[in-house]
Order: sequence, then C-alpha cells, then structure tokens
Amino acid sequence: MSGGLAAFGGFHFLRPGWLWLALPAALVVWLVSRREDPSRPFKGLVAPHLLPHLLVGAGRRWGIRPLHHAAFFFAVATLALAGPAWQREDPPFAQDKAALVVALDLSRSMDAIDESPSRLVRGQQKIRDLLARRTGARTALVAYAGTAHTVLPLTEDTRVLTTYLDALSTGLMPVPGKDAAAALARCEALLAREPVPGTILFVTDGISTAQTAAFVAHRSQSRNAVAVLGVGTSEGGPIREGKGFVTEGGRRVVARLDRDGLLALAREAHAFVATATLDDRDVAQIQGGIEAHLQQVVQKDERSRYRDVGWYATPFLALLAGLWFRRGFTVRWAALLALAVPSSAGAADGSFWDLWATRDQQAHAHFARGDYAAAAARFEDPLWRGTACYRAGDYACAVDAFARVDSPRAWYDLGNAYARQGELRLALASYDKALQGRPGWPDARANRARVAGLLPPEKKPDEDEGQADPSLKPDEVKIDDKGKKGRSGPVEVKVLTDEQIAQMWLRGVHTSPAGFLRSRFAVQAAASRPAATGAPPPKPDRPPTAPPPKGETP
Repeated sequence: MSGGLAAFGGFHFLRPGWLWLALPAALVVWLVSRREDPSRPFKGLVAPHLLPHLLVGAGRRWGIRPLHHAAFFFAVATLALAGPAWQREDPPFAQDKAALVVALDLSRSMDAIDESPSRLVRGQQKIRDLLARRTGARTALVAYAGTAHTVLPLTEDTRVLTTYLDALSTGLMPVPGKDAAAALARCEALLAREPVPGTILFVTDGISTAQTAAFVAHRSQSRNAVAVLGVGTSEGGPIREGKGFVTEGGRRVVARLDRDGLLALAREAHAFVATATLDDRDVAQIQGGIEAHLQQVVQKDERSRYRDVGWYATPFLALLAGLWFRRGFTVRWAALLALAVPSSAGAADGSFWDLWATRDQQAHAHFARGDYAAAAARFEDPLWRGTACYRAGDYACAVDAFARVDSPRAWYDLGNAYARQGELRLALASYDKALQGRPGWPDARANRARVAGLLPPEKKPDEDEGQADPSLKPDEVKIDDKGKKGRSGPVEVKVLTDEQIAQMWLRGVHTSPAGFLRSRFAVQAAASRPAATGAPPPKPDRPPTAPPPKGETP
C-alpha cells in the first residue's frame, strides 16, 4: 500500500494556469443558481419560517439539474486541462530496449561438467535465450579471465553476436585467472555514452569476495545496474581438459559454484543475482530486471518528461457531453461550455485559432492577405507551402517543399525556384521532368528555353593539346649514370598504430572467429602490460561488424 502511495509523491500539474478557469466557472454556477432560486424575490417580504411553505414545489425531492451537470463538467475539464502528472515518461525508443553488456567468464573453471555438457556451454545457451527476448535491442559481449577483452561492442545484429559467442572457449584467453573487476570496468566503458541506463550481466560460476569492493564502488558511481547469472552447482564437477580432466596431485580438480561470493555481492553491492535453471525462468528474471532498472532510473531522471494523465479524462468528458442533449438542457448551456472549456488540443498548442480552423485554413487566410511568410509557416500541404515560400522570396524553402511531391506541376515549380536561386542546370533538369509527365506544356517549354539561353556555352576540349607525334625524334638524349650508384643516408620509417596494424592484418588474413579472437586477445594482453609501469593504456579495440568466414584457417 505504501509503495502505491509513494508513486504519487511527485503529483503536480503540468499546466497549472488552467486551474484559474475554475474561478469564472464557479462564479457562473453561483450566479445561475442565485437567479433560479425561487425564494430570492420574496426574501425580506415574507417571514423566513413561513416562506418555504408558501412556495410551490419548494419541498420536492432534490434531483440532478443542468446546473449540477455543468458544475461537475467544468470541474473535471479544468483538472484535465491543468495536466495532472506524477509519473515520468520513458525516453523515446527506450522501452524494453535498454542496452546490455554481457561479460562471459572464460576461466578454466567454466569447463566443469556439473552443468551438462559444461558450464560454459550452458552459459552460452542462456545468453542466446536472452538475445532472443531482446529483438531490436543493443547488446555487447565481453570475455574475461585474467584479462578482459571486448568481443563485440553494442550492436543489434544478433547473428554476428551469436557467431562470436559460439566461438568463445576458455583456451582463447591469454592470461589465466578470474578478474571480474577488470571486466566490470570494460563493460562500464562500453555503456559510458549510452543515453539511457543499461545493465551489465556477468555469466560466471563465482566472483570472489576480494573483488566485491569494486562492485560496491561501481554502484555508487554509475547509473548502470549489475546482474549475475551463476552457472554451476554447489556439489561442483571436474574440469574438462581436452579428452581428459584437470588433475592436481593425481586427483581430479573439482570446481564448485561460489555461492558465498555471489551472496556477498548481492548483499553489499545490491546486485541482482540468479542461478541458471533448466527452464527459462532465470532468463525471464534477468530480462525483467533489465526493464525494471530502466523504469526506475527514468523515474528519477529530472530530464525525463512527465506523463500527462489529463488525456484519460477525455472519454468521461465525451460521455458527459452526450448527456447534454437530454430533455431539460438548453442551448445557452452548450454555448457557455464551448466558450469556457476549449479542447485539450488547443490548450496544448496555445493557439486560439487552432480550435476553430485547420492549419491549412489559417494559412489560406494569411495567403489571401498577402502575408506569405506567415502562410508558409502554417501550410501543411507541400505545394501550397512551396508557393507561399516562393511568393515570400524564400527560394530555398520553396525547393524543399516542391521536392516532396512527384508531379509535373511540382517539377515545374521546382525548376522556377532553382532558376531564382541561380541553379540553372538543376532548373533545366526539373523542367525536363515536368515535360516528361506533361509533354508539350507551353509554360514549361518557354521557361526551359529562357533558362537554357542563360547558360554559358560549354568549352570543347582541345583534342590536339598535350598530344605529340610518337614518330618524332627527341631533340636531346641524356643518360644519368649517378642513379646506378645510389645514395646513403637515413631512411624515414613510418610507425603504424596498433589499430592500423590490426586493419592491415584483417585485410590480409582470413581466419575462423576463434582464431581471430585468440590472436586479438593475445595482442591486447601484450599491449596492456606496459600500462602498469606508467605507459598509456592501449586504445579501445574495434572488432569487425561481421565475422570472418567459418571453416578457414590462417
């Protein structure tokens, strides 16, 4: 109950000025009720205790009168026009389309087989199920172990994303480990420029408590939420290695789901944590959490617009207006209503004439008075708007308007506008299009001939210039023997950036997605090592928009 009341904490009116309408409406209701009071003429002439008994019908049962109906209608209409609001609108195109960055754990423990056929394969399956629910949404993919790497930036192409997702394996990572904090930083960088808040999803079998502090700091500094899908069981399973399993001291190494670390993450960093299930309940929970996070942040964003709830009163007002035609209501009430309560559309535009005439009708009135600039600003019909712009001398506006219509008349007018701008060749092409649709049009032919006469004559190329008879003998022949000896000295060497080297490598090498990722991860890991000694970090990698062909080897 308290949560429902809290939703109305931001209640206010978007257009509070319309509340002043209640004062004249209440005054009119009071004046009418005072005038229709049958006892008012006799007050002061008859004793107050006798007057009710002398009036005919004074003691009849009270009923709903037109006055009461009008008062109620005015009250509801005034509140609707004032624009009651308490909930913010979602940003355009943001509904159910919040950005998501998936960080997939590729450490050796993800090869454990307690989840059939392995934790990694189960995690990849869950990611594919989530992508199927996010049609049209933007998703990025990050792989991490001892280092974190961007596999694909935010994209709507689920086909490419799935191709690279299927190519991921634990053997691709250049550095062993499970550095979730580095993956969190890389995911946050991918969401830094997003206009709406996003979500970072970790698909892993555990995040150590030593890295919880990084997630706590992230929660206080970022608007992006963190969710974790735990893959694995508490009993654990052996880690597959090739055709065998990882052993230590002659015994198989068993990897277990780090429930303690995940619970600590949920408790201290308030991350949404779920574990993989056999059905799609886990995927549904994650998608619901992504959408709920977007709604929550939007409601707190001061830049978001409030949703106008006043429009919902329109059907109710229409029903009350329908009752206006019942017996007992007079024409003067309808006139009063029309003058006192304009439509919401007029209120939104703030123009009185919008209540009574369309934009084109208003524009025609300005056009007839010769106010072509005002007419051009109101015309919605492109031909009329272009004509008004042409009459006003705004030929660029006329060109834009006439270009929206494909008809002989529009092409003819477009040619005139181009000619006024001095674009004579474009004017000729427009006249030609007009004559194609309406052959023999005298006005178009006359204007075309006039414009063609203004064009300067084209220069003919001199065919003899720059050419010589190949049979002619040269005047003098000189042979330079110094060229055989060569010259010694410093040679300028251009140092290529990592990005240029990567682009050259991509143009010259065809490889499978797995081979491509293995090489790129190795290069990135090697480039990031000097960063610890104070060298600048490497530039963000930019993966291709489409994967290399499958089945080809380097």
